Amino acid sequence: MAPNECMASLETAAEHERILRELESTDSNCIGPTLRSVYDGLEHGHFMDKLEARIRNHDREIEKMCNFHYQGFVDSITELLKVRAEAQKLKNRVIDTNTRLQNDGKEVRFHELKKCRLQQRNIASTIDKLTLCLPGIFYYTFTLMSHVVCALFKH
Repeated sequence: MAPNECMASLETAAEHERILRELESTDSNCIGPTLRSVYDGLEHGHFMDKLEARIRNHDREIEKMCNFHYQGFVDSITELLKVRAEAQKLKNRVIDTNTRLQNDGKEVRFHELKKCRLQQRNIASTIDKLTLCLPGIFYYTFTLMSHVVCALFKH
């Protein structure tokens, strides 16, 4: 290659690189003029080869990132499955403990209720018996008071 051809080739390569960077970095409104400059140039085929190479490079980078994140995703799902199994075991233990406590509580409540009802019955029976004794107690109290009063006046 002659020095002028080499220089032109370098300039063309630099121009293609600039156009590729511009395509990658700008919004879609500016793509039209950029692509027109490629089609107006003489190295259209060479630019397409560079564009294909750039696309393949980006595809490889995307694939690497996806593989990396996919492995992290798989690891996360595996951990979640382990946690789910442990959570299910824990849930079953909580349900079992709750059932036992409810049953034990029923027995305790039953015994406490039985004891309280017995006390209530005994209290009611005592009140009934004392109520029956009240007239006699009043009579003996009155008699005793009468004797005390008589004894006081005799002295």
